[in-house]
Amino acid sequence: MLFEEMKITKSLRRNLAEMGLTETTLIQQRAFPVAMSGRDVLGIAQTGTGKTIAYLLPCINMWKFTPNNPPQILILVPTRELVVQVLEVAKKLTADSSIKCVGVFGGVGMVPQAEAVREGADILVGTPGRLLDLILDGHVSMKNVKKLVVDEVDEMLEQGFRTQLGRVFDLLPKKRQNLLFSATLTGDIEKIVDTYFNVPERVEAAPMGTPLENIDQHLIHVPNFNTKINLLKYLLRKEEMTRVLVFVSSIALADKVFDRIEEEFGEDADYIHSKRTQSQRFRAVKEFGEGAMRVLIATDVVARGIDVSCVSHVINFDLPIEPEQYIHRIGRTGRADKQGISIAFCSPLEVDKLEEIETLMSNTKIPVDEMPADVEVSTVLTDAELPTYKMRNSFMETNAKAGSAFHEKSEKNKKTNHKVSHQTLMKQKYGKHYDPRK
Repeated sequence: MLFEEMKITKSLRRNLAEMGLTETTLIQQRAFPVAMSGRDVLGIAQTGTGKTIAYLLPCINMWKFTPNNPPQILILVPTRELVVQVLEVAKKLTADSSIKCVGVFGGVGMVPQAEAVREGADILVGTPGRLLDLILDGHVSMKNVKKLVVDEVDEMLEQGFRTQLGRVFDLLPKKRQNLLFSATLTGDIEKIVDTYFNVPERVEAAPMGTPLENIDQHLIHVPNFNTKINLLKYLLRKEEMTRVLVFVSSIALADKVFDRIEEEFGEDADYIHSKRTQSQRFRAVKEFGEGAMRVLIATDVVARGIDVSCVSHVINFDLPIEPEQYIHRIGRTGRADKQGISIAFCSPLEVDKLEEIETLMSNTKIPVDEMPADVEVSTVLTDAELPTYKMRNSFMETNAKAGSAFHEKSEKNKKTNHKVSHQTLMKQKYGKHYDPRK
């Protein structure tokens, strides 16, 4: 379906065209009429399916000017990177209007954000923690919120934002429209929906756990960490690796992988995780998005804010702990109906994770590629990969095997703490005829 065919304002059509968007994605097409009807929406869609436009488009299309400064549209997201990404799209869609868009998030001083909100914010995008701080300090009021959007709610719950979400919901007007979007639907999400939402209509872009059709998946079995490093370097040397997102499961691993490839790819690569400063993270994402940098190593949490349409390859350096994260990861390529490629490394210690991922994808087997012959297979293992041995307690085993050599002491050899008088001892020594007077 074309955006031209949708019942939206001329300015929205014009702004979409300037953004190079002419045709809707499935989630945009299905969510728009439900949202425009005023009903609550529960959208199930994977990363890369166009969720941001799916909720911004109807919200902006229904926006009406009011002289009050408090926001009409509130959008909650889990990370500062995602705040920036959503805010950027919102500003492009409202480029020639009087709608003011403001973003707030933690990790930076609150004063500039408080001033920006007080000056007017028709659309307010924020993380739950920082938004709650602004509300409780009196910098922003929620009384005029008409549309609440909660994006990536599964990730919010994963990061422990449940309490903050509940407190924000309690401060909002009861009469409002709710739009919730998630890649997965868990029991915790259903509880939130039942408690705070008004019988939302469920719309899906694809069943949960279904990989995007335009992503070509590959799997390579790799014996250990050092061989994974050799394989990663081998792949990054290929010309077709024009923009590569490398996923790792921990901060320590992100540091370690970058250290190992920095000498060869340092000028063309960077890494992001929650321990890096905001400026470092923003700069890395910006340079990666603009093509000034070719390789970006990222952990799962911060990767939620990476909205780059031209990622050629996603490499899973290790398999995620939660199988759903695999879908999120590979969804960073193959965006906007473009073809993408994902490559997963799987060590012997990760076979169970692989089985869980394939089970989630309706028992879809990821095609296996042979290890390239030019990749050196290392025999050096990390501490985590070294086999563990159960230490035997030789002393106890020796005692057990000794049998009768280790037995209870006889009565005469047992030590007691009973006090015995001198007279008694003498009688025991000399017999009953002992006379102490002699």
